[in-house]
Amino acid sequence: MAVATTADIALKPGEVVLTFDDGPRAGKTDAILQLLADYNVKATFLMLGASAQANPRLAQRVAIAGHTVGSHTYGHVDLSHLTRQEAIAEIVKGEDAVSAALAGGGQKLSPFFRFPYLAQTGFLRTGLLHSGAVVLDVDIDSKDYYKDTPEAVAARTLARLDARGSGIVLFHDIHQRTVDMLPIFLDQLAKRGYSVVRLVPRDNSIFGRDLITAGLDDLATEGGTVTQ
Repeated sequence: MAVATTADIALKPGEVVLTFDDGPRAGKTDAILQLLADYNVKATFLMLGASAQANPRLAQRVAIAGHTVGSHTYGHVDLSHLTRQEAIAEIVKGEDAVSAALAGGGQKLSPFFRFPYLAQTGFLRTGLLHSGAVVLDVDIDSKDYYKDTPEAVAARTLARLDARGSGIVLFHDIHQRTVDMLPIFLDQLAKRGYSVVRLVPRDNSIFGRDLITAGLDDLATEGGTVTQ
């Protein structure tokens, strides 16, 4: 699905978008890449700048494998607790670090962004959307960070997906239970007739650090109409 704005993400019944936050992490992300390849599906990885910086070759492998790579700030900070300028700096630092990691392998960052903890402000969301970023929300939270069995995580996620009929699913490529859960989940997706949709940018040529900074800074000087 080629999208230019968040509003373009309109899923049909039975369509699922798989997303993985907080990576890349050695031993986890690479295992998830193999599982996704085994089931011939593509996902969107929202990477932390610090993690991509620490594992640049693994970040590149994700993109080279045909998955979409977006950003998730630099250090997974709750942006709603920062000043506007601090939040902007954290977003830009993360995007810059992921972009630099990908560039080392000839790959390019996509304009997808997710707020850590899904914590946002009207100012930040509006500024990001104005800057050309595509903010990824979550329809089904797997809560794979809970200390449950892989089977329990898969069952919970599938139940929520079945109840909704479609949606963007949140996983994290930093937990072993997510690695262990994924084949169960993907097998059930196929058996239940779901279709995994890959998100790609409709036009990635205008996205970049300067545009994000300009979009947010311009909004901040427009009379303060959008508040935290």
